[in-house]
Amino acid sequence: MNWYLMVLKKYVTFGGRARRKEYWMFSLFNIIFTIAAMTMDNLLGINFNPSKYGPIYCLYGIAVFLPSLAVSVRRLHDAGKSGWYLFMALIPIAGAILILVKLCTDGITGQNKYGPNPKEAITA
Repeated sequence: MNWYLMVLKKYVTFGGRARRKEYWMFSLFNIIFTIAAMTMDNLLGINFNPSKYGPIYCLYGIAVFLPSLAVSVRRLHDAGKSGWYLFMALIPIAGAILILVKLCTDGITGQNKYGPNPKEAITA
């Protein structure tokens, strides 16, 4: 949960680097909260017919859009790629696979042009 809150505190910080753990823990909690928002919409009966989405889900999605984008960019920075690399996801199938591979690979050891290695900063 601390990783999720840390990403929210860096709301629109696109500079720097993010560890794999930071990115994937944020993604995990984001999925959990998204499912909870959809469930609340359905239980309260306020979903937009005929979809499963409602105002709680929409507000949550809007609130976490920029932090999600920022942590993705920082994760790519850790892998040595520019944030513009996210546009590769627009290429059907292959683009999404390339982005997933970059998000899963370990970051560059030491400092790169995007900043110091976040793993070394935590362990030091």
